Amino acid sequence: MVFPNGIDNAWNVGPCCTTSRTVDDVGFARAMVERIKSQACIDPKRIYSVGFSMGGGMSHHLACNAADVFAAVAPAAFDLLTENEQPCHPARPITEIAFRGTADPIVPYAGGASNPPNGLPVTIHFLGADGTFQKWAMLDGCTGSPADSGNGCRTYSQCRAGVEVTLCTKQGGGHETGNAELAWQTLKRHSLP
Repeated sequence: MVFPNGIDNAWNVGPCCTTSRTVDDVGFARAMVERIKSQACIDPKRIYSVGFSMGGGMSHHLACNAADVFAAVAPAAFDLLTENEQPCHPARPITEIAFRGTADPIVPYAGGASNPPNGLPVTIHFLGADGTFQKWAMLDGCTGSPADSGNGCRTYSQCRAGVEVTLCTKQGGGHETGNAELAWQTLKRHSLP
């Protein structure tokens, strides 16, 4: 496991959350994976991104822009931004399991305009938990309706390439981490093609 940290404790995921707009954090993540592969025995088909808050934003961003490297992602306490702020065009369908609290004071569950979690003077527009869930279902070509998968989670399991899209909602939950055990149960079922 590696625990990278962005410049100024933030990741460059579009207009949100860092003054370091020239930093290529997707390039950094790709280079980090290559470095680890050169120094350790890892399965290159089973590389995952998990993150909380801005790390959740980076996990979404890697799914959108580095699905050729990351097999699946598990973001918590962050949603996708609107398409004009953070375009999302993954190279392939990718499994995503997200964790959100309905009373999150930083990243509003319902979405809409918000200030970045680190207080930068910009306004961003989150899709919201359900909007992000539906966007991933659309990007991954999911069909049918999401099923209740327990623990406050709903899952689209009929998606292209066998991927799945899950939203786990904690009623009354705030800006908090997800459930690592639930995330791992999903992540470990998926690898790169």
